[in-house]
Amino acid sequence: MATTTTGRTRPTAPPHPGEAPGAGSSRTGGFAARVSLGRVTSAVPPEFLLIASTALILTGFGLVMVLSATMAESLAAGAGPFETVLKQAAFAIIGIPLMFLASRLPVTFWKKIAWPALIVTIGVQLLVFVPGLGVINDGNQNWIQVGGFQMQPSEFLKLSLTLWLGYVMYRKQSLLRLWRHVFIPVVPVGALVIGLVAVGSHDLGTGLILMAILLGCLFFSGVRLRLFVIPLVLVVGAAALFAVTSPNRMRRIMSFLDVDSTACYDTTCYQPLHGVWGLANGGIFGLGLGNSREKYGWLPAQANDYIFAILGEELGLIGCLVVLALFTLFAVGAFHVIRKTNDPFIRIVAGGITVWIVGQALVNIGVVLRLFPVLGVPLPFMSQGGTSLLSVLVACGVLLSFARTIPDRRSALPPIAATPARHR
Repeated sequence: MATTTTGRTRPTAPPHPGEAPGAGSSRTGGFAARVSLGRVTSAVPPEFLLIASTALILTGFGLVMVLSATMAESLAAGAGPFETVLKQAAFAIIGIPLMFLASRLPVTFWKKIAWPALIVTIGVQLLVFVPGLGVINDGNQNWIQVGGFQMQPSEFLKLSLTLWLGYVMYRKQSLLRLWRHVFIPVVPVGALVIGLVAVGSHDLGTGLILMAILLGCLFFSGVRLRLFVIPLVLVVGAAALFAVTSPNRMRRIMSFLDVDSTACYDTTCYQPLHGVWGLANGGIFGLGLGNSREKYGWLPAQANDYIFAILGEELGLIGCLVVLALFTLFAVGAFHVIRKTNDPFIRIVAGGITVWIVGQALVNIGVVLRLFPVLGVPLPFMSQGGTSLLSVLVACGVLLSFARTIPDRRSALPPIAATPARHR
């Protein structure tokens, strides 16, 4: 008798004529090996497919829009038309395999690296203050120059802070009824990370996303509402303080509140106005891919923070709705993971990543629509920026890793009893 991988026994196949005794057992071993290989390539949950497919489509869509938004500018600068998009594609080629590699890692791995990842990313973030490494762009000192490449360390801080918050609150799950266990060490460490970015690097947009991640993780950890309100008030107060202490930020906010935007056309309203005009030019069906007018020197940051304006001008309202639908599907897949999991760590981290990616997308689109003041946050998956794309794809890999752990409801169904044969 031989035992199969399903736990049932079956007779050992007799050897064929001319075979040595025991050859049948070798064929059985081959059968078992094939079954084991099938487990490795077994079907994944629908949430896995939904998250992975939307991430890949948005990434490809972003590469097309980066090419369209930067081709004219590259030619005007005397460079090749594909120079910018090839750099972005290089990060996509690195990030997509990393996403699927991360999806194969167990949940225990993400728990173990939570503390080391946060310490390393904080150390890298401190490099922006080192003379010769730190780069200042539009008043923000949030980049480092390594060789011929620039990177934004705060993008990886988003993921490491999410993993760390999930691990700490997972370990304290039974103690989250008490305010001191909610605040320590979450609030001091969170304030350190946010302060390094918002105060030290003067990047309020990224600081606000980090605040949203902190609040999202607290919410999905299940803390009591009265304990959640206090960090919410602290975050809102800190955001207001960061805004009023910066003349540049106050000018942006005041121009956003100014009804007569033409009065500040040459200063703080120039880019927001051209972003809205680009969307208006697109109408319902758009001017056609590659036919944007605003990208010819009128709209600054056309491939970065305002790529949604170029998308709306070239592909119209229909193109904008497609992008919004893709982010909605991504959010649906992520929330299904949150709802179906039994692990508090998965629920907290998945909630923080969802708040980060979907919330940042809504903020970016809201800025282009002039619903929010200019905050300088990119559109996930789509905006030009290799560090941003890489961090978002790795974060998607973490979500995919969590999606693999969702219990299969089909396996929980009772087996169907065999119907006995009737004798006539």
